[in-house]
Amino acid sequence: MQISDSAREHWPALMEQAQAGDQLAYTRLLKALVPVIRARVRRQIGDDALIEDVVQDVLLTVHRVRHTYDPAFPFLPWLLAIISARAVDALRRRGRLQRWETPDEALTENAATPDNPQLDSRDELAAYLRQLPSRQRDIVEHVHLREMSLTEAAVHNNLSVAAVKSLLHRALTNLRRFGAHHE
Repeated sequence: MQISDSAREHWPALMEQAQAGDQLAYTRLLKALVPVIRARVRRQIGDDALIEDVVQDVLLTVHRVRHTYDPAFPFLPWLLAIISARAVDALRRRGRLQRWETPDEALTENAATPDNPQLDSRDELAAYLRQLPSRQRDIVEHVHLREMSLTEAAVHNNLSVAAVKSLLHRALTNLRRFGAHHE
């Protein structure tokens, strides 16, 4: 979708008005952005099932971080960074689901029986996580199990993103060490 220069040049002013509390300006801005967001997401993802979810996620993110936009700078790069990040998040989530989904038949074939005792992978994961210090365990659960972004995990835990990254790195290092000792 080609965005006209005349339409784009109004976006910084509309966002500035929205930041000042002008709901009408904010509504006008969002209505102008939706087709642009949808077109960019379609280009990045190409999966019709995900597109509308990502568009909604972008709009929520714009709403949540609108205070970070500086009207002295171009609006489109700020918006494109948000679109790109949300599209990547959606693709990662889809990749995780595809990687971890197992057909029902495979679950029954590999189920633990008295003749074939297997440690349930969830029990095994829980055992490893219990070995972590509580802060590291919380971060792993939020980022990897609940699929929070680093920013969301930071806000939820009242930490900086850098602190979340550090805790996550230490937790994953510990988990690798625990796994090596149990092989």
